[in-house]
Amino acid sequence: MFPDLKSLKALVILDNNGERVLAKYYDKHFSTVKDMQDFERNLFKKTYQTDFEIIACQGLTVCYKSSIDLLFYVIGSSDENELILVNTLETFFDTVSAIVRKNVEKKAVFDKMDYIILAADELIEAGVVMEDESEGIVGRVYPRPEADIPLSEQTMTQVLQNAREGFKWTLLR
Repeated sequence: MFPDLKSLKALVILDNNGERVLAKYYDKHFSTVKDMQDFERNLFKKTYQTDFEIIACQGLTVCYKSSIDLLFYVIGSSDENELILVNTLETFFDTVSAIVRKNVEKKAVFDKMDYIILAADELIEAGVVMEDESEGIVGRVYPRPEADIPLSEQTMTQVLQNAREGFKWTLLR
């Protein structure tokens, strides 16, 4: 059997009620929306309030991680290397965490959903893992706020604006 580059079947985020927050399917394994929703419902039932990180579900290998009110899943074929799946999951979770400033909860994820979708597309292309470093993905998809830009790289207008904001906050305290 020849190795297949298309190692991932899906990337899914569910909330703590089992509702879809984000789902990207890369394979024809789930041909209809109903199949996808049934799989997600079954996946949630198997993983909600359990301590395992890797399970088998409907003939697929599933790696997952929970956060405050979200469950992150990376799904691969049954013969896929679990280390690749776990590494991909950790990279995606770390990327989302950096985008939402370590506040990985449903509201923050919805607020930054456009960047998170871009990050998922940077990480996985048609089922192939393209990147394994979250810093690289975050650097490409999420613009740094002006407060995080080093002083030497800021324009004079940005420096004056930041000084004005800082002065305003000291007066309001």
